[in-house]
Amino acid sequence: MRVLFVSKRQYTGRDALDDAYGRLYEIPRALAALGHSVEVAFTSYRSRAGASVTIRDRVRWSSADMLPVPHRPFGGWAAAIARFAPDVLVASSDALHLAAAEFIGSRLGIPVVLDFYDDYEAFGLSRVPGLRWALRRASRRARCVVAVTQTLRAQLISRGVQLQRVTVIGNGIPGQFVPSIGKVAARQALGLPLGVPLVGSAGSLSSARGVQDLIQAHERLLELCPDVHLCLAGPRDGSVRLTPNRRFIDLGVLPHQDVALLWKALDVGVVYNRVGAFSEACHPMKLVEMVACGLPVIAAEIGEVASLLSMRPDALYPPGDSTALASRMQCALLDPRPLDPAISQPWTDLARQYETVLLRAISSRG
Repeated sequence: MRVLFVSKRQYTGRDALDDAYGRLYEIPRALAALGHSVEVAFTSYRSRAGASVTIRDRVRWSSADMLPVPHRPFGGWAAAIARFAPDVLVASSDALHLAAAEFIGSRLGIPVVLDFYDDYEAFGLSRVPGLRWALRRASRRARCVVAVTQTLRAQLISRGVQLQRVTVIGNGIPGQFVPSIGKVAARQALGLPLGVPLVGSAGSLSSARGVQDLIQAHERLLELCPDVHLCLAGPRDGSVRLTPNRRFIDLGVLPHQDVALLWKALDVGVVYNRVGAFSEACHPMKLVEMVACGLPVIAAEIGEVASLLSMRPDALYPPGDSTALASRMQCALLDPRPLDPAISQPWTDLARQYETVLLRAISSRG
């Protein structure tokens, strides 16, 4: 099968191509490993000095800047379709890409699959007049739709997508993600202290995401466990003041491969979040990474996380409740209980599920 993916290039604070990161990179790569012909046409909202093409992991990756000529990337899609003659077109990343791909696919008679790794209606781009309407229209017309969580699937169905057209495929773990080293070696690699309790997280260090809950919970935990250290890593927007001290370590922004070292180095990992459209719809990437590394986890009880951990209430805390979070972390330090490893799946397994969806879309042609 010949598969053409179209999506933006930068998302969740990473560059899918430069960082070889995430769903927009791993699914195409895994499908190519299964023997399919795969091409990816990225649109960069940041200047990347023009168009580029590279071959990596059996996939042809092309990239075109959205600005200063907004229509140029979509012209690149047309050129790729004419040259590659895909059997199916897959669009992901935001309302603009999904609506444009469905429009092009329907005009050329190419089956289209729309991938929702988040609720794109909650993105700022969707406030452009007419774009939310175009997204809903595209979602109803696409041959198949992939949602990253059950919560998001229910939202899409409520917006008019036929139930039988929506398949849930979450996020996974790269094959070589988990380091084959112990806690001491991981701490040494990151320059972290040995012989002390270490709790922490990595990701968006923003008040909107609830990192302040973790900071406050650590302050409360220090009253009970004076030696416990808090370690954070990730991009920040200035909404939270971070002042590293002898009990708080700021690692800055880590390369993705080093995030796994952090999960191996910690005693307890925290997946913080706040109630909102993003947290209700998103798939807990940090959670599956921590679980894959065998790290005990405490997570905010929201959306898909609440569902995945419904049998482990000891691993959940009410979002915004730093006192409860501190209590859960203390219990996890005293009695570490890793979560069910089945929560974490490799991208190769998820790609087989994706393959089934693509074949169904192709078979429904006409």
